[in-house]
Amino acid sequence: MAKRYGGRFSPGAGDMPQPQGEPVHPLESRVKWITISASPFLLSAFWQDPFGLVTNLAGFGIVALGSVLTREGLQAEAAYDARRVARRPAWPRKLFGGVATGLGLAVGAAEPNAMFGAGLIGFAGAVLHHLSFGADPARDKGMEGIDPFQQDRVARIVDEGEEYLAGMLDAIRRTGDRRLEARVQVFAETAREMFRRVEEDPGDLTAARRYLGVYLMGARDATVKFADLYAQTSDQSAREDYEALLTDLEGNFAARTRSLIEGGRSDFDIEMQVLRDRLAREGVRPRDPTKPALENRRGHDLSDLIRETVKAGRRRD
Repeated sequence: MAKRYGGRFSPGAGDMPQPQGEPVHPLESRVKWITISASPFLLSAFWQDPFGLVTNLAGFGIVALGSVLTREGLQAEAAYDARRVARRPAWPRKLFGGVATGLGLAVGAAEPNAMFGAGLIGFAGAVLHHLSFGADPARDKGMEGIDPFQQDRVARIVDEGEEYLAGMLDAIRRTGDRRLEARVQVFAETAREMFRRVEEDPGDLTAARRYLGVYLMGARDATVKFADLYAQTSDQSAREDYEALLTDLEGNFAARTRSLIEGGRSDFDIEMQVLRDRLAREGVRPRDPTKPALENRRGHDLSDLIRETVKAGRRRD
């Protein structure tokens, strides 16, 4: 089926919903140069002796593997930076990507009588890789006071919700309609706002679990059935019903997310009032904001003492 091209600056796209998309690391576009830098190994491999053929092909393959690991590490770092609460990556992909890049350069440059020089080239490549792309996130972010077991439960449910969203996007692409694809992507971003909220406060999981499971599964099933029907019949009434369903789902997910945030505010107000009550029982009263802050009484009394001493000396004279 032919697909009509369209985008942000295309005619008639002014009222078209624009999805935000996944976070992108600013250095991700540089990764391709890792593989390009190793292309001489591939191009010159077939003009070498058997040892040179094997080392050049192996060097290019290892460097290409390093570029893949580096790209995945940058994507993981972008997702880590985009969240206020996140765990460090399960394993340091950028570190292994740098090691693979250096090893590939060393293997590709290896010669029977120049192993030391090849090792220096590999070491230099690994160091330059680290300087270019940096290190992987080494610690969890915003995890203070969060139960790791509860966080693992949230991670599993969020992964399940992401699978439902991916199923919706895969199904709607079968229609060949870019506007519908963007519409589903906008709903996916709304659902991910709830994902982020639950990740930041796992205590909200009970209130949001039905949305993250049952409702998203129903939305995916409805999208699959609509995509099959619309691809065959292009039924406009079915399309209007499906868009109305997405609108209702967006409103419900956004309202639930707002209620979770307001619930967090209520919890904060309760904790603040409890702390004030405890301070009041200890005899500590809150300061009146209309009155100035406490002065340095010690300095004020010392100035008065000096002033009185000078006056007494003058009277004796």
